[in-house]
Amino acid sequence: GAPNVSTATAVREQHGHDESMHPCAPPDVVVWPQAVEQVQELAALCHRSRVPMVPFGTGTGLEGGVNAVQGGVCFDLSRMDAIAELSLEDFSVAVEPGVTHKALNKHLRGTGLWFPVGTVGVRGV
Repeated sequence: GAPNVSTATAVREQHGHDESMHPCAPPDVVVWPQAVEQVQELAALCHRSRVPMVPFGTGTGLEGGVNAVQGGVCFDLSRMDAIAELSLEDFSVAVEPGVTHKALNKHLRGTGLWFPVGTVGVRGV
C-alpha cells in the first residue's frame, strides 16, 4: 500500500545511488517490504514481468551495488531490522538486512562482543 511504495522523485533519487562514484539511474519505484515473504512475492512479480530489482540497505555502500542500470524496482530493506539469533559460543549473529552497525552493537552491549565496520561474513535471515 501507499506507506510502503513511493514513486516520488526525491525518494527515487535518494535510492538511486550509494557512496560510490559509479553512474546510475534512479529506480522507477521504491518499495519497503517488511517480511521475507513480501520480498519473495515482489521478486516473483518482478521476475515474471522482467522488471529489474535493486536491493537497498542504508545507501552507504562503496561498490555501486544499489546503482540501477535502468529504472526498475528498488527494495528498501531498512524496515527488516530484526536481530534473529546470537550465539556467544560461535561468535555469530543472524540479522535481517536492515540492521545497522549501531543497532547491532547496541544489542551486543554487555556481551563483551562488538561488530567493527568493514567486517564480512554476515548472513541475513
